[in-house]
Amino acid sequence: MKPILADLLRLLELERIEDNIFRGASVDLGGERVFGGQVLGQALTAASYTAGAREVHSLHAYFLLPGDMEAPIVYEVDVARDGKSFSTRRVVAIQHGRPIFNMAASFQSPEQGLDHQAAMPDVPGPEGLVDVRDAYPGDLEKVPEKMRRFLMRDRPFELRSVEPVQIVSPPRAEPRRHCWIKTVDRLPDNPDLHRNVLAYMSDFQLMVTATRPHGIHFTESNVQLASLDHAMWFHRPFRVDEWLLYAMESPNASGGRGFALGRFFTQDGRPVASTAQEGVVRVWSAPPRS
Repeated sequence: MKPILADLLRLLELERIEDNIFRGASVDLGGERVFGGQVLGQALTAASYTAGAREVHSLHAYFLLPGDMEAPIVYEVDVARDGKSFSTRRVVAIQHGRPIFNMAASFQSPEQGLDHQAAMPDVPGPEGLVDVRDAYPGDLEKVPEKMRRFLMRDRPFELRSVEPVQIVSPPRAEPRRHCWIKTVDRLPDNPDLHRNVLAYMSDFQLMVTATRPHGIHFTESNVQLASLDHAMWFHRPFRVDEWLLYAMESPNASGGRGFALGRFFTQDGRPVASTAQEGVVRVWSAPPRS
């Protein structure tokens, strides 16, 4: 397995320090706070550790405080309910004695039922598309050094955008995006692991969709994007080491907040997961004072 992917799996492995209490590490991805997908993935891992053979089908989370990248995160799991078919878990992530994140997740014993699905968007497949890191080589000279490092750092997954990627002078566009995504190497045959990794990846690119109609220049350092909440539903089995289409759209932005929806499809058109997120979207006339 490639080292960058092995690092992600280690990040999602938590240390059990007491009954239903776990501890996870933090990493610096080049931002100013712990990446929200990391906390989401680790919290889902913690909840899954207590759910036995039942599989998560939904989660609803709130980001309360920015995470400190220099400190570990403690996850406390409340075993709220274990019914005949469903189990409910509540998770609180704690740093420096304060909650920075909370989540409720529901797990279900596998069963058969009604089956229908929406059609996958008609977009080009991943073949012939380039990874987003290779989509803007000419623009990198025009962006701040910190942003350049973030854009070009190694990632544990490939991300190929269907729409053109422009970070300098982006045009106004429809609030929709389509990306093909998969891990850079094969993963073990563990369905919980694949769901946890997808939760981690679901936080990439989603809120940026809300900025597309406005032609925002991220290189001017006057934009604030921060996740407020994140919900996710898992519909069918999947593998994150095989191509998934991430179809994103933003139905609304108002009041200093943006709202975005996402759906994941396999290459053969099966919808396997959906997500929704609202976040702070602020643009100042000049960069804010620190």
